[in-house]
Amino acid sequence: MKNNNKKTLPADGLAGLKEHFSTDAISGFIVFLLALPLSLGIAKASEFPPLMGLVTAIIGGLVVSLIAGSKLTVKGPAAGLIVIAVGAVGEFGGGEQGWHLALGAIVVAGVIQVLFGVLKLGKLVDFFPLSAVHGMLAAIGLIIIAKQIPVLLDINPADTKGKEPLELLAEIPHFVLHMDPKATLVGLVCLSIMLIWPFIAHPIKKIPAPLAVLMFAIPAELMLDFQHTEPAYALVHIGNLLENIKINVDFSGIAMTGIFLKYVVMFALVGSLESLLTVKAIDMVDPMRRKSDANRDLIAVGAGNILVGILGGLPMISEVARSSANVANGARTRWANFFHGFFLLVFVLLAVHLIELIPNTALAAMLITVGIRLAHPKEFMHTLHIGKEQLLIFVVTIVFTLATDLLIGIAAGILTEILINILNGKPLSVIFKAPTEVSFTETKYLLKINDAAVFTNYLGIKRKLDSIPPGMEVEIDLEATHLVDHSVMDNLHHFKHDYEAEGGTVMLVGLEQHTQVSEHHLSARKKKKAFA
Repeated sequence: MKNNNKKTLPADGLAGLKEHFSTDAISGFIVFLLALPLSLGIAKASEFPPLMGLVTAIIGGLVVSLIAGSKLTVKGPAAGLIVIAVGAVGEFGGGEQGWHLALGAIVVAGVIQVLFGVLKLGKLVDFFPLSAVHGMLAAIGLIIIAKQIPVLLDINPADTKGKEPLELLAEIPHFVLHMDPKATLVGLVCLSIMLIWPFIAHPIKKIPAPLAVLMFAIPAELMLDFQHTEPAYALVHIGNLLENIKINVDFSGIAMTGIFLKYVVMFALVGSLESLLTVKAIDMVDPMRRKSDANRDLIAVGAGNILVGILGGLPMISEVARSSANVANGARTRWANFFHGFFLLVFVLLAVHLIELIPNTALAAMLITVGIRLAHPKEFMHTLHIGKEQLLIFVVTIVFTLATDLLIGIAAGILTEILINILNGKPLSVIFKAPTEVSFTETKYLLKINDAAVFTNYLGIKRKLDSIPPGMEVEIDLEATHLVDHSVMDNLHHFKHDYEAEGGTVMLVGLEQHTQVSEHHLSARKKKKAFA
């Protein structure tokens, strides 16, 4: 079965371009329509020049796609890094100076991401508890909403500068009283389009929602004559691409050692984590069931971040929404990502005047929709369904992120999970090491895990799993464990999916004496007799 699958895989390189030119070009064009407004909005929300969001997407398509370790992910700026980028610009002094100094941290973070890949640390994504990661993303969503509501209401940016998310949320009544009626009306209609689009049953739904927003917002702006009746901050301002492509990075921020290191770590860690999670998710929906090279992909993203950081762009990742759209629209090879970058470049070179007709309230509407998706009540309910302890980790991560920053938030989530696992019977001796026994025959491979299988010791288990030759009958015996947490259950589920796609079989055994903490099939398991 494995060999048959390989024969049907799309060719890579120039052969793949020739073989799937039309399908990849069409998918790339659709993704370009999504990426154009979102890249502008993400850059503006990050307090980078809006053009630089497009620069990142163009480089992610034209350059990074050619060396990436994943075939279908789309590289570009991501809403999940807005919080870090805007924080870096602010702490480095704000404005143009803050942008130039933040670029230095992005370049160094890119070097670290390349080293992550070279040292084969792509597996580190499995160290972080899933509920803490999802809590971090939900917190990012809430921060995006808080920062974009004043933009949606066309409030003067000077009135919101330097304010924290909780302060912005508290001032919503004040913003409503001082909103700009015309610009806000356009923004609210755009927000309504974004929110109702997924529920439309008409063939018109094939038009990407961001494109539908632009089809309304630009004519509305022209009819209401924003250029003459609204303040300058109501519209996007791009400038000339060729005039702005130069060395913009400034490394003198290294003198602010604490701030510089903080943002290097956050760009490298959160960017790598989000990117690797996207690669894992897209592999699961790839019709060809290809397995990406996570380490090569980290090297590619890191190299891309070095380049965009030098030129002035936002940090890039493998972005999940655009990657999902790429798969849904029939992409077959890495050339779809390339085409998305190509169409962006052509548009920026030939149609800047059209981009500068976009109201900022329309971009805010798109970003608020992204924030709602990240922090949707369904995320809370889904986490609760997995287990009450997972909801606690999720909420703790959100609270600490909102009150402090992303690094402290994710650390609080990790610590909470460790404490919960200890309370649930995990021996302290196996916090970072999982006692495992391995035996095998010509066709069968048995991996027996003792004491506990939890996120902190999963990397040791993963090393054993990764060493199993393809095509075997694999049995993972968990009978001797006192605790198997949700993150490990989820990771074993992914291993089973990937391994069986290569022609082998995987069975999880020994959980008959364990109880599930919830009805969810991937919830944590605890040994019955240990809790009698």
